Amino acid sequence: MSAKLVLKKSSSALGEDGFLRVEAMSKQFGSATVVSELNLSVRRNEFFALLGSSGCGKSTLLRIMAGLETPTQGRIVLDGQDITDMPAHARPVNMMFQSYALFPHMNVTANIAYGLKREGRAKAEINERVAEVLELVQMHSHARHMPAQLSGGQQQRVALARSLVKQPKLLLLDEPMSALDKQIRQKTQFELGSILYKVGVTCVMVTHDQEEAMTMADRLAVMSQGRIVQIGSPEQVYETPATQFAAEFIGSTNVFAGVLNEGRDQIVCTDLPGPLDLGALMQDAPVGQTVRVSLRPERIRMQLASAHIPLPSVNAALGTIAQIGYMGSYTLFYVTLPSGRTLVVHVPREVMMGFERAPDYDDTVLVQWSSRSMVRLA
Repeated sequence: MSAKLVLKKSSSALGEDGFLRVEAMSKQFGSATVVSELNLSVRRNEFFALLGSSGCGKSTLLRIMAGLETPTQGRIVLDGQDITDMPAHARPVNMMFQSYALFPHMNVTANIAYGLKREGRAKAEINERVAEVLELVQMHSHARHMPAQLSGGQQQRVALARSLVKQPKLLLLDEPMSALDKQIRQKTQFELGSILYKVGVTCVMVTHDQEEAMTMADRLAVMSQGRIVQIGSPEQVYETPATQFAAEFIGSTNVFAGVLNEGRDQIVCTDLPGPLDLGALMQDAPVGQTVRVSLRPERIRMQLASAHIPLPSVNAALGTIAQIGYMGSYTLFYVTLPSGRTLVVHVPREVMMGFERAPDYDDTVLVQWSSRSMVRLA
């Protein structure tokens, strides 16, 4: 690996939109609808992640792209070609499974060359391509090793090389890090991303790991109950979640609900002693509408309460510390408000070091935040 790891592409490095199109896709198993009228567009050379909890339909959608499942309705278009009815072996698509599925009786070279041999490619071409991908994934020194002699990360590289050697137009990754220990997962994320960046292949990855999707993907889609609830860059989805599900699934958040007052800039929330001042968030909403907003834990300022610190009239509350968790770069606090509502607060390490004394269990604290820290949810 080079010292400089390039993981994500700039928008100018991506090709045209619609290189991969999933149109009105549905999949039913008996009476259960697993994918429901789903539409998706992926750019050429993009690393795209499908993110969601178990059972949301993401793996089924990936298997439909691979030709391993037949859709109930809809179609898939890849680089202008309708591949919906094309058999799996004929598609310019390769899939890397989470188990890696290496042949235990074949060495690294034979595992990588297997698909090319099945296609009847010339020996010289096979040798040249295998050598290229071995160099790409830095496994040339292990070319004669058997899978049982490799670590989990090395097996993953071999599986990736086997997927790339056939030069697919679309690479599908099914939970690519799930078999790796947590200690090496982050390093492997960057290594895998750097390899795919060099190759320039269009990639769709399925994962339930938020950090994995946020780290590796140029864009991601959050899925729930067979539908996509939001698509965007990791930053867009985290900073401006469209729905409560997206806000709660990506990272951690506090969601407040209230009724918009006549001033069109505040909502009255029963969880808080005063209203939420929403600034310009509500300019297009009708008076009396119930509104939900997301407030990330790291956007909340917290300090020990004292008699000389007045309670602000908006965007603030007093509470009692119920739980504390040391997370390294920040400390996690669960603050119980007088209403019984629990607020999640993240206090950065440098802020904790600035306290005269660290907040402790049962301490009364003042929590407050700005209008700009909240995001309106659909």
